[in-house]
Amino acid sequence: MVILFADRKTLRFTVEATLLEKFGIVRSFDDLTDAELAHKLEGVQILITNQNRINKKTLPQAEKLILICQAGTGYDNIDIDYCRKNNIAVTNVPGYAAESVAQHTFAMLFYLISNIRQYDEYVKSGDYSRERQNDNQFYDERESFELSGKTWGVVGLGNIGRRVAALAESFGCHVCYTSVATNREDVNYERVELDELLQKSDIVSVHTALSPKTKNLFGRDEFNKMKPSAVLLNLGRGGIVNEEELASALDDGLIKAAGLDVLETEPITSQHPLLKMKYPDRILITPHIAFGSSEARIRLMEGIGANIQSFLDGGRLNRVD
Repeated sequence: MVILFADRKTLRFTVEATLLEKFGIVRSFDDLTDAELAHKLEGVQILITNQNRINKKTLPQAEKLILICQAGTGYDNIDIDYCRKNNIAVTNVPGYAAESVAQHTFAMLFYLISNIRQYDEYVKSGDYSRERQNDNQFYDERESFELSGKTWGVVGLGNIGRRVAALAESFGCHVCYTSVATNREDVNYERVELDELLQKSDIVSVHTALSPKTKNLFGRDEFNKMKPSAVLLNLGRGGIVNEEELASALDDGLIKAAGLDVLETEPITSQHPLLKMKYPDRILITPHIAFGSSEARIRLMEGIGANIQSFLDGGRLNRVD
């Protein structure tokens, strides 16, 4: 059996793929383009990919392909209907990064609301050392707030959203949620419509999948409904937040700050509006690395191996097709 791992580099961290060798010959590539991938699928039975667009343009030479393993949770890059019609099974690895992404969610929030970068720079620049030499050298006052007593709105209460909700509660937050793409119910938290969530939340974190229902879910109208003191965190998918409108909303003070680990186009373009803001301190961007703890990467590869074994045994573990 021939297994092709198309884009290991897009995972941004080293992953150990030797456990896949028990299934057959493993051909591993750092980052095949979609066009390059299309020409390398001849004779391949199992494809592992993270970001490649998998559709009728990618698969014309994939006559032997029987299984696609998404190296992650989201699979909006795969044309599921096309795969189903061509008898190609598709799996993902749900929940493998829930702890990692939840942890990164709070890291981003604390960085933004506690002014960590500014205070660090104040000390390292020498200004703090000179503070008492000149009464005018005292650091400019910067507002921060405690989480206790605040309302945290979760958009998408899947594995990651539920973990974020639990952690937010442990900090004393009231948690509400909305499910845009599904009818998911959770009796532990207050379910509200999106408009109500935006109006009442001090922190809004996004953990839902990209779909026609969630594309540009957050734009100027939604930012206008949020509190001026609110913080938005997107750790779901790029494209859920309209990034150009977010940049203008932040500069105009419609919301306090935003943190993004995902972008509509990755990597970010050099002329992106979020890199041209008047008030860059109001935005934090990390390069889609929230999933990347060492423990999560181990779970990811073990999950892919388990999915392959289940498929070969006639099972349906984590099938999404």
